Amino acid sequence: MRNLDETDLRILELLAEDARRPFSDISAEVDLSAPAVSDRIDRLREEGVIRRFTVDLDQSTLSGGTPVLVRLAVRPAFVDDVRDTLRDAEPVEHLFVSADGDVTFHARLGSDSIRAELHELLDLSTVRDYEVSLVESAEWTPTVNGTGFALECAECGNTVTSEGERARIGGTLYHFCCSSCLGRFEDRYDRLEAGAQASEN
Repeated sequence: MRNLDETDLRILELLAEDARRPFSDISAEVDLSAPAVSDRIDRLREEGVIRRFTVDLDQSTLSGGTPVLVRLAVRPAFVDDVRDTLRDAEPVEHLFVSADGDVTFHARLGSDSIRAELHELLDLSTVRDYEVSLVESAEWTPTVNGTGFALECAECGNTVTSEGERARIGGTLYHFCCSSCLGRFEDRYDRLEAGAQASEN
């Protein structure tokens, strides 16, 4: 994996400001041709740095409800389940999981009873405690910081350095910090694949 250079970072900054910015505009900013910019963006997508292009909606102009910030003290065994449930929940706009397993999300809830609506979103028996705050205003300003850019190993979660490895497995490109992690991931993938094929027969 090649490290990101200043041009990559500038391209990311420009896309963070406006994901629909034409390649010709970006090329003028970074002193590259439009096809060269396109190639770099394709590589950043392939590397997993850019996951998708999206729009920044002002939900208050589109829907009602009360904007709230909810902090959940989730029981450790259920952190992944709660995260996955909230990630797919329509009212949830932003979702964060802290290192100690707390889950915090920003949402627009329409019910008179916040507890009832939370119970509709997830199983509250998975939560030790929760705290709800009304949000007066919210802003999201993505920034690009060169010192903070690093890919995570798909196996262990460690930072992938320039000595790391990558492999396309099942049509998806994965990054690994070392050959051992790559081997473990491939072994597990092969076992799951074999199990899925056996269940089909």
